[in-house]
Amino acid sequence: MPSSPKPLWAILLIVVAAWAAYANSLQGPFVFDDASSIVTNPTIHDLGRWSEVLSGPKTNVTAQGRPVLNLSLAVNYAFGGTGVVGYHVVNVVIHLLAAVVLFGLVRRTLVKVADGNLPADALALAIAVLWVVHPLQTESVTYVIQRAESLMGLLYLFTVYCFVRAVEAGEQGGRGVIWQVLAVLACALGMATKEVMATAPLMVLFYDRTFVAQSFGDALRRRWAFYGALFGTWLLLAWLVLQGGGNRGGSVGFGAGVEAWAYWLTQFRALATYVRLAFWPAPLVFEYGTFWISSFGEIVFEAGLVLALLAVTLHGLWRRTALGFAGAWFFGILAPTSLAPGTTQMIVEHRMYLSLAAVLAVAVVSVWRVLGEKRKAMAWVVGVSAVVVALGLTVRRNADYRTDVALWSDTVAKRPENPLAHFMLAGARERAGDAEGAIASYTEALRLKPDFSVGQENFGELLLRMGRRKEAIERFEAALRLQPELADAHMNLGNALLAEGRGGDALRHLAEAVRLAPGTAEMRFNFANALAAAGHGAEAIAEFSAALSRPAGNPAVHVAAHYEVANLLAMSGRQAEAVPHYEAALKARSDYAEAHHNLGSALFELGRLREAAEHYEATLRLAPEFPNARANLERVRARMR
Repeated sequence: MPSSPKPLWAILLIVVAAWAAYANSLQGPFVFDDASSIVTNPTIHDLGRWSEVLSGPKTNVTAQGRPVLNLSLAVNYAFGGTGVVGYHVVNVVIHLLAAVVLFGLVRRTLVKVADGNLPADALALAIAVLWVVHPLQTESVTYVIQRAESLMGLLYLFTVYCFVRAVEAGEQGGRGVIWQVLAVLACALGMATKEVMATAPLMVLFYDRTFVAQSFGDALRRRWAFYGALFGTWLLLAWLVLQGGGNRGGSVGFGAGVEAWAYWLTQFRALATYVRLAFWPAPLVFEYGTFWISSFGEIVFEAGLVLALLAVTLHGLWRRTALGFAGAWFFGILAPTSLAPGTTQMIVEHRMYLSLAAVLAVAVVSVWRVLGEKRKAMAWVVGVSAVVVALGLTVRRNADYRTDVALWSDTVAKRPENPLAHFMLAGARERAGDAEGAIASYTEALRLKPDFSVGQENFGELLLRMGRRKEAIERFEAALRLQPELADAHMNLGNALLAEGRGGDALRHLAEAVRLAPGTAEMRFNFANALAAAGHGAEAIAEFSAALSRPAGNPAVHVAAHYEVANLLAMSGRQAEAVPHYEAALKARSDYAEAHHNLGSALFELGRLREAAEHYEATLRLAPEFPNARANLERVRARMR
């Protein structure tokens, strides 16, 4: 165990470095999957409903099947709603805590390896600071929902760190047992944060065999109870994975419809890219897009590099060297995402969050060994220069996250052949009010990928909002030819056809949307509107009621459903049933002039004259020229005299 006192100064430097790197990221908006996992994730809205928070969203979003991640988002929401700054602050704190744990782990490991021949404190600090400010980490920190990676990374590091402390403290009682319990607890929490944690028990065993025990068998015999508990956390992970269908919504796994070898060939390029970015972090790309390797010749150099590194790792593991363990850390942590076939995301920078530590550790120690004591000043110059450059690149990269448009424009510039990047830029431009720019981006996305059904559908939505219904209808029909069960396309096509006066065709598509997505309030609401327009009042009332019993991505849907069903009930002479619906609409939206007026009319029919007058008065305050409101108010006042 190190004899030097706890280097609090080193921890302070890590904190300062982390904050300097990410201070300009705190105002960055939610982007990409942040929307589905945070903004429209209803399971984080009430921290008191523990079962809902821990169950998480049922749809295929980043927070699905990851209860600890979802809980952390719920805590953020409880304190600040969807205010983005709080989420960024928590992300930065998680990252700097991970760096502190990394410092402690590397420091204690270097003491074991070097027997005093290496300045363990200084090298561990260099590795931790360089790791915390490295620009390759930005996707795991600045992109809010990738807290999944950084939080899992913190728990992964803490699991291994606690094992090291347990060994140092002695394992037969007292503090050693406490550290073992903490290791198992951290491992279990990590399993409930992200699936990559699956390799943590194996990494602890590799660490044990490399630096502590004489062999795997020796490690397991000496610590059988600890390893039994540690590997037992796999049961929690297996249960969580199976709860989500076992394949992340059909996008990952051996049943995802992708040939394993086809995906594995892409991973030679991915791993080679990760190694390059560790040393030369440019260009950094938010979304690399889907690509496939048609022949081994395309990746012969990348494959050569990866296989050579793998050979060095296996040799090192056989010889029980620190270099072998570093290689196991690099390949082992990347193994789950590199071996499980996926339909998209062949290269993802946040996957390097933990693996980067091994690359930097080898690089920093190697530089020190080359320069050594004779060139200590030069070693410090190299180290400080690397940190300053990395810090500057991170600050610069954070600027790309300043707006949705900036992030996707940067992505398109670096990967112009990526249709998803053009598609996302189109949406960002549309939200920013640049309709023509959005049209250009949708057009390019569909040129690159004509069979992009969701791209056709979203392009149609934009055209529909612009009043270009005929063009929108063509896009919706194209989307349905490509994907006949695309519920949103049926819904929007139905609405467009209804506006064109083709009520029969509209009802058919809206009914199909409800069949495909029966649990969605929006689908029910639109079908109910079409039924009401066609004169099917009773069926429309039933559908509006169904919409109100289902969750809505946009709360305005429930407000409108209350208002519309109230109108239908009032028109059919059921004013007493209509009143609570008008009141519910006004509770959510107090400035709803139409609801005030119609509620006033319903109350008048029920003989509740004073209340009717109050709502007519509210109507006139909100809309002084509202048709008939003043005459209706005078009629009520006359009746009250």
